[in-house]
Amino acid sequence: MSDSTQSFENFKLNKQILEAVKEANYESPTPIQERAIPLMLAGHDLLGIAQTGTGKTAAYLLPLLFKLRYAQGEHPRALILAPTRELVMQITEEAVKFSKYTDLRIVSLYGGLGPKGQIEQLQAGVDMLIATPGRFMDLYKRGEVYPRDIKTMILDEADKMLDMGFLPQIRAILEVIPVKKQNLLFSATFSEKVEALSHEFLEFPERVEIAPQATTADTVGQVYFLTPNLKTKINLLAHLLKDQKLQRVIVFAKSRRNAEDVYKFLERSGGGEVRVVHANKGQNTRINAMEEFKEGNIRVLVATDVAARGLDITDVSHVINFDVPLIYEDYVHRIGRTGRAQKKGKAISFVNPAEVYHFDRIQQIIRMQVPLKSIPQEVAVPKTPFEEQQGYEREIDDQKKKEDPNFKGGFHEKKARPKPKPSARTPLSKGKRKSKKNRNQLKQKGKWKK
Repeated sequence: MSDSTQSFENFKLNKQILEAVKEANYESPTPIQERAIPLMLAGHDLLGIAQTGTGKTAAYLLPLLFKLRYAQGEHPRALILAPTRELVMQITEEAVKFSKYTDLRIVSLYGGLGPKGQIEQLQAGVDMLIATPGRFMDLYKRGEVYPRDIKTMILDEADKMLDMGFLPQIRAILEVIPVKKQNLLFSATFSEKVEALSHEFLEFPERVEIAPQATTADTVGQVYFLTPNLKTKINLLAHLLKDQKLQRVIVFAKSRRNAEDVYKFLERSGGGEVRVVHANKGQNTRINAMEEFKEGNIRVLVATDVAARGLDITDVSHVINFDVPLIYEDYVHRIGRTGRAQKKGKAISFVNPAEVYHFDRIQQIIRMQVPLKSIPQEVAVPKTPFEEQQGYEREIDDQKKKEDPNFKGGFHEKKARPKPKPSARTPLSKGKRKSKKNRNQLKQKGKWKK
């Protein structure tokens, strides 16, 4: 498809899909849609490398819906695998939106809920299956999923699936579905693991790379602060949220505990409605929190990386990385929650002394230097507690050892002590010497009792 494509009608999709696209206010295709849709319609295997927020979900859903056309048979003819339930739900929402004028049956499978309702949907008949690898294999082993009719298989967010350790499940799924089918793999990054999977999964694929891998959107302005300790991060977050320009904010934390602590602080500080989502939260709680955030009823959403992908909200004004992600590619996905649909957004990162190492590598991956900002004078910067400082020093030592195996460590280094001279008698400790002296004194006074 040439660059002159300005309308979805150029793809010769059926009128039911085109009407739904029009109602969704999709005016013209994005670059990945322009390039991927014709290739998929032509039956090619496809390797798509595209950053988040580029419209890749529609790039594979629209041609897939066109190929399926109408409800047929009882068993799935297309399978889309995604790493998280949030992303499965997001893809399902898009698929339902685009297929509203068809009779296609779309079923999503994911954990966090009992399987009974999902099994009932499967038994009623399904055309397109959208699933996490774990729940798919669980229901397959129960005999509830019949994959022999699958003609198209799509792996979305392949890099995240591999980071989460889903490779064994993916291979198990490939063993039970037909070999002859059209395969598509989409990923934001093209690491060695993704490349190896593409060779295993795709056959003579067409490659579509919209932007250099692991690049960030031009619509996202990025800055970072060097924060000496946790308390400074908290104080800085509270200060930033006083600015009403931060209208709809996602705060990312590295762990469930950190996310809960930040959430409780913000709830006490009274800076507006706030919710938290992480893996320990029930599925309905997470769904409700994200729906309220999407509708604008909540100003701040605190999240772990479970929400970094699959959260498609166009009006997120700011993303704040309270902690630097340890999986560096997740930085791209986190800040991709803002600056969507050609709107401007801002990403702010708090970097403590032990996170400088990781943030430097993130800058190498995204091939840019993120501007450093000074902490505002109004923000209190307390002294770092001794134990917290020790923790940073240990982490920094470990980082240096990774870079240089011969590095002995500044924190762990101990001064060499002279060896004690050999003695025929075993020397008593100071406490024992004192005890013996006291005993002898008592004996001399006749007051010693055994």
